Amino acid sequence: MEMVPSEGNQFVSKEIQNAAEEPRVLCIIQDTTCAKRVNERLTLNLPASTTLSTLYKDVAQKAGYVSGTLALVWGNTSDMAPLDHNSEMPLSDSGFEPDGKRNFLQLTDKDGEQPQIASDESGTADSSGLDDSSQERFIGPLPRDATAGCSGDYSSPSYSYSSILSKSETGYVGLVNQAMTCYLNSLLQTLFMTPEFRNALYNWEFEELEEDPVTSIPFQLQRLFVLLQTSKKRAIETTDVTRSFGWDSSEAWQQHDIQELCRVMFDALEQKWKQTEQADLINQLYQGKLKDYVRCLECGYESVRIDTYLDIPLVIRPFGVSQAYGSVEEALQAFVQPETLDGANQYFCERCKKKCDARKGLRFLHFPYLLTLQLKRFDFDYTTMHRIKLNDRMTFPEELDMSPFIDMEDEKSPQTESCTDSGAENEGSCHSDQMSNDFSTDDCVDEGICLDSTGSTERVLKPKSSSQSMLTFELFSVMVHSGSAAGGHYYACIKSFSDGQWYSYNDQHVSKITQDDIRKTHGGSSGNRGYYSSAFASSTNAYMLIYRLKDPSRNAKYLTVEDFPEHIKSLVQKEKESEEQEKRQREIERNTCKIKLFCMHPVKLMMESKLEVHKDKTLREATEMAYKMMELDGVAALDCCRLVKYDEFHEYLERSYEGEEDTLMGLLLGGVKSSYMFDLLLETRRPEQVFQPYKPGEVMVKVHVVDLKSETIASPISVRAYLNQTITEFKQLIAQAAGLSAEAMRLVLERCYNDLRLLYVPNKTLKAEGFFRSNKVFVESSESTDHQVAFTDSVLWKLLDRHGNTIRLVVLLPEQSPGTLAKRTLCQKVGDDSEVPWMGPMNLSLQRQQQQQQGSSNSNSDSQKSSDTSDFEHIESPTQEADSNSSLCIGADNRELENRTRATAGSSGGASSDPCEERSDSEVNNDRSTSSVDSDILSSSHSSDTLCNADSGPLQLANGLDSHSITSSRRSKAHEGKKETWDTAEEDSGTDSEYDDNGKSKAGSQYLYFRVEPCSQDDPSLDAQKCLVVHVDKRITLAAFKQNLEPYVGVTTTQFKVFRVYANNQEFESVRLNETLSSFSDDNKITIRLGRALKKGEYRVKVYQLLVNEAEPCKFLVDTVFAKGMTVRQSKEELLPQLREHCKLDLSIDSVRLRKKTWKNPGTVFLDYHVYEEDISISSNWEVFMEVLNEPEKMKSMSQLAVLTRRWSPATMKLGPFQEVILESSSVEELKEKLSEMSAIPLENLDFAKGRGTFPCDISVLEIHQDLDWNPKVSTLNVWPLYICDDGAVVFYRDSTEEPMELSEDERNELMKKESSRLLKTGHRVSYSPRKEKALKIYLDGGPAKDPGQD
Repeated sequence: MEMVPSEGNQFVSKEIQNAAEEPRVLCIIQDTTCAKRVNERLTLNLPASTTLSTLYKDVAQKAGYVSGTLALVWGNTSDMAPLDHNSEMPLSDSGFEPDGKRNFLQLTDKDGEQPQIASDESGTADSSGLDDSSQERFIGPLPRDATAGCSGDYSSPSYSYSSILSKSETGYVGLVNQAMTCYLNSLLQTLFMTPEFRNALYNWEFEELEEDPVTSIPFQLQRLFVLLQTSKKRAIETTDVTRSFGWDSSEAWQQHDIQELCRVMFDALEQKWKQTEQADLINQLYQGKLKDYVRCLECGYESVRIDTYLDIPLVIRPFGVSQAYGSVEEALQAFVQPETLDGANQYFCERCKKKCDARKGLRFLHFPYLLTLQLKRFDFDYTTMHRIKLNDRMTFPEELDMSPFIDMEDEKSPQTESCTDSGAENEGSCHSDQMSNDFSTDDCVDEGICLDSTGSTERVLKPKSSSQSMLTFELFSVMVHSGSAAGGHYYACIKSFSDGQWYSYNDQHVSKITQDDIRKTHGGSSGNRGYYSSAFASSTNAYMLIYRLKDPSRNAKYLTVEDFPEHIKSLVQKEKESEEQEKRQREIERNTCKIKLFCMHPVKLMMESKLEVHKDKTLREATEMAYKMMELDGVAALDCCRLVKYDEFHEYLERSYEGEEDTLMGLLLGGVKSSYMFDLLLETRRPEQVFQPYKPGEVMVKVHVVDLKSETIASPISVRAYLNQTITEFKQLIAQAAGLSAEAMRLVLERCYNDLRLLYVPNKTLKAEGFFRSNKVFVESSESTDHQVAFTDSVLWKLLDRHGNTIRLVVLLPEQSPGTLAKRTLCQKVGDDSEVPWMGPMNLSLQRQQQQQQGSSNSNSDSQKSSDTSDFEHIESPTQEADSNSSLCIGADNRELENRTRATAGSSGGASSDPCEERSDSEVNNDRSTSSVDSDILSSSHSSDTLCNADSGPLQLANGLDSHSITSSRRSKAHEGKKETWDTAEEDSGTDSEYDDNGKSKAGSQYLYFRVEPCSQDDPSLDAQKCLVVHVDKRITLAAFKQNLEPYVGVTTTQFKVFRVYANNQEFESVRLNETLSSFSDDNKITIRLGRALKKGEYRVKVYQLLVNEAEPCKFLVDTVFAKGMTVRQSKEELLPQLREHCKLDLSIDSVRLRKKTWKNPGTVFLDYHVYEEDISISSNWEVFMEVLNEPEKMKSMSQLAVLTRRWSPATMKLGPFQEVILESSSVEELKEKLSEMSAIPLENLDFAKGRGTFPCDISVLEIHQDLDWNPKVSTLNVWPLYICDDGAVVFYRDSTEEPMELSEDERNELMKKESSRLLKTGHRVSYSPRKEKALKIYLDGGPAKDPGQD
């Protein structure tokens, strides 16, 4: 061994010296298999070269486990796949982070088996302390030694929460709770622990040719029982059983009553077992007989009906009695206690031929072998009209003597014989009033329960005499419910007949418990509960009890594996093979790398999939898999494809893998992980091409070549460079890739939206210029003089700026009248009477425009005579002075290209009449009678364009990225910081708008890009004749956009409206003229509708009719326009003709009033002299009520108060109509006086109360008398609890001397139904409506029949 000197002149091995220098990995491990250690951490600081197999050995040694019996998983991810315990891969290549970073791991069970505790002698758990019987019973892992590991949890026989967390040492297997299936798990475990039921189920043989195993309930139960007895897992899934019931996944979220499930399951089993040996199994085990008798007290004649039962329902607390029964025996005595029929309830005796006093009752004739008692803890409280749970204490014995309750006179056969008489058909219980306790999924809380034991001694059973043992039953199952009547949690306490030990089966947790824990399920609040309050503890109590008759001749033992029938042994073998296959599949899953795969397909463009490849596959094999997955066979050869490391987010090719074709994918990808920080791209090439190597550290640049002459920007080519390269070196790379001259080359980097940087410093590095992983660069290489001007004044900058801000919009034009269409045609003619396609694209080269800027002569007449048309249209009105031989309705031709913020000088000469204008501006302004809006405006109260920009639906994106398409992520910041203006045609800043009444700019004009082209004929959803595709700079304002659209709509901007169409086809009007189109993106749709647009100071108003005594009090009438400064009377004058025309309402101006509308509530009454914006605040999309008056208006002053009143008549249980009361003050006394005067109720007998909720404040007539706050002790209306400060409040009143109507139960139920129907129609909550519950059903044909009308 080579030695090297160390500090202190000592020699150490070279390996130790190197180990001290290599990085180390800090591992923090949490042991989740043991409750005692769940909060502790194991810490290991290992060299990075340590292998995974060595890590497993070190963890096992430090934790005290046998090596190879545990699993390690990552603790800070959702991936639960264990690390490979046989791997020789070093930690540094397995996803561990060195240099002091913490790597969190969890120590878990391996393949469902708990880790074995290492002992000093054998290294395995000591099991010598077990007797033979317990050894047979242990199916799962053996119990741990009390001196090692975390076995301290099990040293005490007490049942605690810590034992629930740990894996069961009992050898019994739990059941997984699907969601709220605890009730099912409890019943299944009880049936499994019933030897007679389990053995009979094993003896039944499934015929696969006759039935589908998936829908066979007995087969799935048989299979589940086999797994519960033979599986090594901690818990078994029950999904196969519930699937055989015909349940879907939603049933797992519906909690049901365990007694109801028992009855329904037994019915299903009986149906499935027909014509088999097990056909009468349920009756043999669970069915008893009783007689329902009536005995005449005069002649002794007895009328008898024989019934059968599967369970005995025992009342906890009799109806109308506050004291509950104290024990099961007391409840059984009450069950058979007869009642006397006398008086009005006399019985008609067949022998006496008259009504006589009689005695009616029940007598047990035969008890079943398995006696089921249901404790009826769920009841209905008729005071609160709610279901409740009775948590009263009821004791039950471990041995129950039923001999006092048998009718010995009628008993003909010994009780030890089974009763085969099935009795009445389909009767499962003797009482038809059993409560089927379905639970609402809304209120259900499926909670775990913790029972702590205060003692460890078990009660010694006293032997019974032989005469008593004939009817002595032994308790072996207690099904416990914890919670309320709204929902809760079930679990079972079951005694094993193998060893007499009690166990708690709480879903997947199985633990030992004692007799003390059983006694705690008696209910009540007695006893010490420790941490839990008595209120919570008392809600945990027994709900169903199952006893077995003590009869040595019939009491069976559980079948052992050796005694299984042959078909069960075959099933066990099949399940073992299935489990082994599942284990192998899990092993494959643990070693499979799953990573996103992309491919630029030559035909299908970019494709995305997920590559799942074993970590031991090579890169070459993975490439073949990806090749087949992307369907490249016949499109590209396999040797023309390769996998490269790819970053989808930045569209960045990180590196290629030259020379690593035989490298394992596990090494290449850095191990098996739940997710990767990168992706893979399957790259293709043509046969004559050569793959370019991608080296780590390179950046990718998408280079777009710009041609100033044709004003085009080419598709990108990819160039790779290093961040430390200079601009000069980078130019050389581009020159080689694009075939351009490096000397005249200009480079522009687009770092982000609207951030263009000219790269002009030769020696500056790419990193210093702001390059990142993926970049976009524009390159121009021409001999023009454009490079001599400042960059921001150059044609290149303007072209790139236009490219970055232009969006493509689809504009849908309105239907045109013949006159308008002719007028539009007139606007399309250009000089010499030659007609140009009106939707044709308009182009003027930037080069020529720049030359015109530099030229000295720039007259409007010359530019107008040019036959070229500019892309940059002026936002001035289309009423430009034209040539005498030309009639143009679009912007002036060949205008100069100026900076957007600079005003033009002398844009046009005089103002000739516009052939596209129908009326003058003055005519439009003065014509108030035409202010009605077309009827197709949406009636939504939220047509504000800004409100709707909050992504009410996903906006449609561009179909690919070509040279002119802009991504939807671009957002203009031109208006950031500006105060938002709502849907009015002016700003709220207090200053005059920069646009006049017609939306025309008062300030200098701006040049912004606007180009129109025909709509594609390929889209069948669009009419090409009524559709335009508009390429426009999104910094243009709405006013300028409308001006540019004038020639194509055919009317002026004041005569059409712009509606934005969202993804869900909702349309909202855009009316803020000063706002830009920055919120729009590519392929957004715009609908143009004819109708007068808003002018300055105008507001869109929706008018509704208030009908206080109608079922629907709020009825939409029309849309109209109110203006600032207009009086209420003037608005009524304009409104009435519209109502007459559109709604057929012929009203006089004094018979209507307008009032404020707040949702559905009527508010302030507007008086005729009130002025909008002075006395009445008005806003966009305002809503008002129009109310028709039956008498002259009484409201004359704002100091008055209008209250809506309604009389309640308790004697008739009816509400009267609404009547308005006008108060001069807010005095309660005045209100009562007005009500007394109106109703003739004496003032001293008048009660009143304010209505609740929104208008009309509906309330049930069954609740109004006691639920409202009648006669509040206040003197004014504007204080608590009334707070009546505005018009429109609702007040109920009544006569206090009037007694409520006496209703029978039937009348009350009928009235309840009517009120429920009435209030549901008005959308009001019905507090007394019963909760709808889903009935428990088991489908014998595999599932419920679906309604064909349902989706």
